[in-house]
Amino acid sequence: MTDRWRIGANLATLANGLLGVGAVLYTLAGNKLWAMLLVAMAIGFDGLDGLLSRRSPQPATRFGRVADSIADAMTFGVAPAVMLAVHTSEAATWAPYAAFTAALAAGYLAAAIGRLVYFTVRAHALPYFLGVPTPQSALAVVVVLLFHDTPAYAGVAPVGVLVGATALAVLMVVPVPYPKVRRGALLRWPAAITAGLAALVLVPLQFSPASGGVLATVAEAGAFGLLIGVGLYYVAGPFTVHRQAEGHA
Repeated sequence: MTDRWRIGANLATLANGLLGVGAVLYTLAGNKLWAMLLVAMAIGFDGLDGLLSRRSPQPATRFGRVADSIADAMTFGVAPAVMLAVHTSEAATWAPYAAFTAALAAGYLAAAIGRLVYFTVRAHALPYFLGVPTPQSALAVVVVLLFHDTPAYAGVAPVGVLVGATALAVLMVVPVPYPKVRRGALLRWPAAITAGLAALVLVPLQFSPASGGVLATVAEAGAFGLLIGVGLYYVAGPFTVHRQAEGHA
């Protein structure tokens, strides 16, 4: 009998991976804002993949976990790394930091792949993540770039990007528990609101709104809300894991 839930989950995984490829291509073409939007959209498909998979009457297969990790590696590993390394705007500002950004991109990608391999092989059965999950880390990279690269709400600051992205890479591989955002999770609704803020920021920016205009103001306000939402997961996430564990004790 055909398992429609499993088929839907596989299609969501495929969409996730294709959006990651698109994000890389847009970055190389010089449109980092579209790349950010595709990464944010892919986070939605990654969540849909998990939701459909859990509704399937069949247990998750090793193939499904590997396929999901490959898609995640492309979208939440390769795409953010390319966004960190490639700077077609403000090229003169970034030129002195070219070697550092290349090294940072390689380190970020290595951390993301290492985390995904560990999850696929050993940690997939845990009720929480060890280290920040790659989708959340990729969204945090988007926030860093919004404030220090494109559209640079805090000004173009290569050092800010280097420091911020280095911290994000490290937090992916440290053995600190972070919650899976599912039904009943304490951060479920804050995470959903944060995802909505990503769209509120990135969609208007595609139209290159005039500075001071309504769309530009909405996008800037949403960017600060997005910063708060992502920060909440990083700071409060480990504490919610402990609280949930105590509630099931």
